[in-house]
Amino acid sequence: MVDYSKWKDIEISDDEDDTHPNIDTPSLFRWRHQARIERMEERKREQEEHQRKKVETLQKLKDTKEKLAKLENEQKDVADLTTLKKVLQDLEEEEKKIQEREEEMKKKEKLTPWNVDTIGQDGFTKTVINKKPPRREDDTGLSDEEKEKKMKQFVKENEKKLEKFGMLRKYEDSKAFLTENPQLVCENTANYLVIWCINLEIDEKHDLMEHVAHQCICMQYILELSRQLDVDPRACVSSFFSRIQIAEVEYKNSFDDELRGFKDRIRKRAAERVADALKQVEEEEKEARLGPGGLDPVEVFESLPEPLQKCFESQDIPLLHQTLAAMSREEASYHMKRCVDSGLWVPDTKTKEKKDEEESVEDVEGTTDPE
Repeated sequence: MVDYSKWKDIEISDDEDDTHPNIDTPSLFRWRHQARIERMEERKREQEEHQRKKVETLQKLKDTKEKLAKLENEQKDVADLTTLKKVLQDLEEEEKKIQEREEEMKKKEKLTPWNVDTIGQDGFTKTVINKKPPRREDDTGLSDEEKEKKMKQFVKENEKKLEKFGMLRKYEDSKAFLTENPQLVCENTANYLVIWCINLEIDEKHDLMEHVAHQCICMQYILELSRQLDVDPRACVSSFFSRIQIAEVEYKNSFDDELRGFKDRIRKRAAERVADALKQVEEEEKEARLGPGGLDPVEVFESLPEPLQKCFESQDIPLLHQTLAAMSREEASYHMKRCVDSGLWVPDTKTKEKKDEEESVEDVEGTTDPE
């Protein structure tokens, strides 16, 4: 019996939505879709690079064989023949490695759970294919806001069970738990686990993130298999866990590769979220410290000449007057105005009031007609 008591007090960080700590905004759906596209593009690039290398090697091999045959017919320099034979041997070795790599890529593609070759194998999908339960209504036609609302309700009804599934370690336990709780076999469970993984990584609970990530990939495999077969995801639970438990080395390697890629994407997403949060905090702090003229005191201080910086650091007013006196009138006025606008320097209130009063008197006198 698995002991779940140690997980009962797990903290789940607040995400981007204030309404529930485990609900992300609709950007989650776009993020998962983008991650899938990037994964497919990476595989495509890998295949294209392999094909380019293969064509290049075969062409070199062909050219070398022709040169070697020509030299042998002409019975020319033995040293050249020896060099070409060595080049030919190296190219043949390279060709062999390329063929082996191509076989590995084919096996990997074939063993991917949502690949057509895989789902057509005997013993894996024949039960599902022979009995084809209709697919449950999915979220395809819903807007992002409607999906989010539906997910909130789903989490509210199933949160404890979702946490328990995320903590399971054995395939047998996961299979039994999903069989007992078929409502969990859906996209919302995968979305919940993705959000949880991001939160755990942000909280630096790296080991726990990797464990939940494994459960998330299991769920995503089931969902992908369901889409390929066009059947209810619940009908794929038994097939997937039976397959993964008796998996060949290549199949398990394919699963592990997908899991590693997913964890890398989680780390990247978490890092982006932390960076965005830090940037927002910095912007808020900057906004809060802006002076009366709308300037940032930190930026203004860093832009001051070193002698003026020392005056403000030491708060030595006589030294400040002395330093300003050594500057030109324009330069001193420029720096002090920026210091006032940023709040680094607050003019003496009495002096300012006296100056304002004198200016007001001058204005009045200047507009009074002599009798």
